[in-house]
Amino acid sequence: MLDQDLLPTPAEVDAQAPLSPPLRAAIAAHRETIAAVLDRRDPRLLVIVGPCSVHDPAATLDYAHLVAGAAARFADDLVVVLRAYLEKPRTVAGWPGLVRDPTLDGKGDLAAGLRTGRAFLVEAAATGLPLAYEFVDPVLASHVADAISWAAIGARTVTSPPHRQLASWLPMPVGMKNTVGGRVDLAIDALRAAGLPHVFPGIGRDGRVAALRSSGNPSAHLVLRGGPVPNYDAASVAAAANALTEAGLPSRVVVDCSHGNSGKDHNRQPLVLADLADRIAGGDRVLAGLMLESYLSDGKQYPDAHPLRPDLSITDACLGWSRTVPLLEQLALAAKRRTAR
Repeated sequence: MLDQDLLPTPAEVDAQAPLSPPLRAAIAAHRETIAAVLDRRDPRLLVIVGPCSVHDPAATLDYAHLVAGAAARFADDLVVVLRAYLEKPRTVAGWPGLVRDPTLDGKGDLAAGLRTGRAFLVEAAATGLPLAYEFVDPVLASHVADAISWAAIGARTVTSPPHRQLASWLPMPVGMKNTVGGRVDLAIDALRAAGLPHVFPGIGRDGRVAALRSSGNPSAHLVLRGGPVPNYDAASVAAAANALTEAGLPSRVVVDCSHGNSGKDHNRQPLVLADLADRIAGGDRVLAGLMLESYLSDGKQYPDAHPLRPDLSITDACLGWSRTVPLLEQLALAAKRRTAR
């Protein structure tokens, strides 16, 4: 049996990097705003933008301040959310994210990763931006969930019962991605499950295993991220909307411009976005939001690069900030035109 390390409890990481009462109130307001956009009570467009993963907290905070400025500029038409992903799901192997490997050397100092990740989330939330997070390991959810305004259940975990139960318990809107193979029906099953009450084991604030009880998540929604073939086109979105309606669910969809929809080519994200923006401007109200992988500099580097650049993604290639701003402008104009219609 290998050695084991004790992890800090959720209460302990909270005490070291606490959310102030005003910040907690702001996060609650962000969650309600995002839910209102999804329910079409708020006519704006949801835009989730940021790096594939956070590997340098200081550089990502620099990026967050840029995003916060753009969010304020386009606030009449867009609700901009910062991707603050600290865990990375892996099909086989690869860097697992800041929480699991904060030193990027494979040592796996999970205790330090939780503290570092929690401190980053609190500082990022202090920029005024809502934060997005993909929950990969349900055991760690209680350490970070209170700082998050929008959650994702990814393509590799959307069929997992523990992740569906977790989504039913999380106190924020949760996007369920279609599977890596492109199946939307399994993501819709996940939405139905997340909308139901559950009792399931989880970690309480004191670090003890507890029975967590949920009442169901009313703001769970579908995220189309593509698969072997893209699914951002009008026909695919319409088919997804019809399937949602047949399942008795709201016909609201968020489209990921990256991953399978871009063929994992960051240079194709603007093409996907332009197609979606045209349909939004034309009045398409099924499209509730978009996701965009963006960071300080364009492209990617490998995690073992020497020296490792703080401004360049070490996982998926991202659009640089200079290429991102015009896309936000394009989306703001499209949303404005949709509202006018």
